[in-house]
Amino acid sequence: MLFQETNLSGNYLINMEFHEDERGFFARYFCQKEFQAYNLNTSWQQINNSMSKEVGTLRGLHFQREPHEEVKLVRCIKGAIWDVVVDLRRQSKTFGNWFGTNLSEENRTLMYVPKGFAHGFITLVENSEIIYLVSDRYEPSAEGILLWSDPDVSIQWPITPFLISKKDAGGMSLKNLMKISARN
Repeated sequence: MLFQETNLSGNYLINMEFHEDERGFFARYFCQKEFQAYNLNTSWQQINNSMSKEVGTLRGLHFQREPHEEVKLVRCIKGAIWDVVVDLRRQSKTFGNWFGTNLSEENRTLMYVPKGFAHGFITLVENSEIIYLVSDRYEPSAEGILLWSDPDVSIQWPITPFLISKKDAGGMSLKNLMKISARN
């Protein structure tokens, strides 16, 4: 596995190393020893699957508040998405910054999303499907949604969203999220 840290500390793109022959290929999606070498999460509690029918379907930007923060390992297994993360860790040098990249069935790249990050994606082709490992069980009371179009974060989405759930469209700005977390 090839690990490449992004401009956000603790956020990695992971490319699998393929062993090919006349049958096809073999590659690892996860290796505990290799993840430990980078001090990354090695314990997964859920494996989730998501499929979006329409191009321009936007999901996110989701996160879980303490003590239910999640690490995610995301891979697009069919179609293509533009995957994005936002650093919500107040003490981080990259707080409020974002990173986005294409994940597709062709490139087979994985996105490692650390605790304290919001995560979302937009579909680039019809019937895009992702699978992602999650380090903690989903806790509805700890769910948060960062507004995908927050001008202070200023994510440069590659296409205009076509379909967004009411819940995701009602996400909060980074400023308002920080006001709320400061009170708690």
